[in-house]
Amino acid sequence: MRVLCAVAIAALVTAPAYAQMPNINLMPEVKSKTQEEKDQDAINQKAYKESLSKIPDAKGSSDPWGAVRNDAPRAAAHPAKPKTKTGNNVQRNQ
Repeated sequence: MRVLCAVAIAALVTAPAYAQMPNINLMPEVKSKTQEEKDQDAINQKAYKESLSKIPDAKGSSDPWGAVRNDAPRAAAHPAKPKTKTGNNVQRNQ
């Protein structure tokens, strides 16, 4: 009797949850392309590649502050100081 009640309760609890599940077809029918569609795709791909080849190369940086900044690398402008054993950057005169 207890088993029958447990099964009935489980069915009542899962029924509303099952009703809320969306009806999604995970395996839709596969539609193959016709020869005309394949030809049109090939023409589109060729036109796309040709349009990409017409794009000019980048002429350089478009940095508006490029003329103001120094072109030297930062590492050369500020040499790194060796750290001591304590971890601070203070150098001792010996």
